[in-house]
Amino acid sequence: MSVRKFRHVGEMEREVWYGRDDPRRFAAMRAAWEFARRTVQPEFPPGVYRFRSVEEAAEHRELWERRSFELLQRRRRRR
Repeated sequence: MSVRKFRHVGEMEREVWYGRDDPRRFAAMRAAWEFARRTVQPEFPPGVYRFRSVEEAAEHRELWERRSFELLQRRRRRR
């Protein structure tokens, strides 16, 4: 992928956005999701969870995010 330099932010929009009927749009979306899957790979336990409060839900989410981050760090150390 080549690197392009822009003089103004307005120039970027023409290069990045695809039209509604542009077939390249789906290929770009697929590439972005594939990149995210390969690099991030978040680990969330499957299922539906009920919490007594917003705070309890936030604590669980922080725990899942921390575990996911630790897993990412371990994967990077192995390389």
